[in-house]
Amino acid sequence: MKLRIFHQTVYRYDRPARNLVQSLRLTPSVSEGQRTHDWQIDVQGGIRGPGFRDGAGDWIEGWTVRGPTEEVTVTVTGRIETRDTAGVLRGHRELINPLAYLRDTPATKPDQALRDLALTAKDAADPLGLAHRLSAVVSDAIAYMPGQTGFHTTAAEALEKGEGVCQDHAHALIALARLHDLPARYASGYLHTTADGDAHEAAHAWAEINVPGLGWVGFDPANRCCPDERYVRLGSGLDASDAAPIRGIAAGHGIETMDVAVSVEEVERFQTQSQSQTQS
Repeated sequence: MKLRIFHQTVYRYDRPARNLVQSLRLTPSVSEGQRTHDWQIDVQGGIRGPGFRDGAGDWIEGWTVRGPTEEVTVTVTGRIETRDTAGVLRGHRELINPLAYLRDTPATKPDQALRDLALTAKDAADPLGLAHRLSAVVSDAIAYMPGQTGFHTTAAEALEKGEGVCQDHAHALIALARLHDLPARYASGYLHTTADGDAHEAAHAWAEINVPGLGWVGFDPANRCCPDERYVRLGSGLDASDAAPIRGIAAGHGIETMDVAVSVEEVERFQTQSQSQTQS
């Protein structure tokens, strides 16, 4: 599938901010499942700093904005070709030992309810079957419902509510997998959705579980599937905060607000529609 991505994040400050420093994890992963044709990252008024590939295989680059400024806009545009690898992350070079992803964070720390939920999947025949079973129980336990949780909601809180978004599904699945001694991590990226009534946003997240013999395999409880050609992977981390596409700090004492716009279009379909409109 050939996809065109547009991702814009606008930060606004009620008082002028100075010396903003941002760390951007906004470049698609290098793997057999996706190939980038072109990709541009721009920070309005910003100065691009050095970039590097971290131990998890993610490309990270730094930007600075000297200011003073009341608004900073981060814009990402690009085209990428994806293919279905049945959720398996093949050809992705990284150095971190998967066992490092057995470590809990405040967002994924299990309470008794998560421990009890993890026990419902103990009858799985093998690690891959267990991972699928865990993803299914998360899908059943937490209904997809935007607006009921926030960025700082934990897996335990989302399970108690019984509602959440993709971030909550991913955190809960990570918690359950680690309870079964399966390394698990948070993956961020984009999802191409069709006009069939799906409520999911184009900016998306899912969990990856390290399965013996296969390596990292993606599971998306929010959509009850493994990532396929509709998914574009950016990066990963222990949880949503660790895998955030944009992280930064600014000098000043003002209040920051943020607006995000994301669109993911299938290129060939977009071109066909444009040609039809021209002919009419």
